[in-house]
Amino acid sequence: MTVADQTPGEPRKMRTSVKGPLMFSAFFAVLAFVAVLIFASGGSAKAPRFDLAFTGAGIAFIVSLVVAAMLSMSHKENADHLGKGSGVNLSSKRPGHGGPAAPDNQTETPDAGR
Repeated sequence: MTVADQTPGEPRKMRTSVKGPLMFSAFFAVLAFVAVLIFASGGSAKAPRFDLAFTGAGIAFIVSLVVAAMLSMSHKENADHLGKGSGVNLSSKRPGHGGPAAPDNQTETPDAGR
């Protein structure tokens, strides 16, 4: 879907929406902020390092946003023929493909193994 194909007032598809990757990135930014704020201070007797926490949150936000954008750009729809059928490869229905062994026409002799 290109920008020219969009109609104003209608919601976009999930893949072309901006809200999902931004929320994904914001979550990781908050997680990085809290983790760096707790662990970078070096103990409870020292002051929290907000400068490092904001830096870590910014880096986490940008990196996760770039990763989400790269993943959405590399998305490709499956071919139509892959969506047809039951979804199970029934190779056992074909002779000699994983089902029970085909009966042999040879008769066993009692002393064949000696």
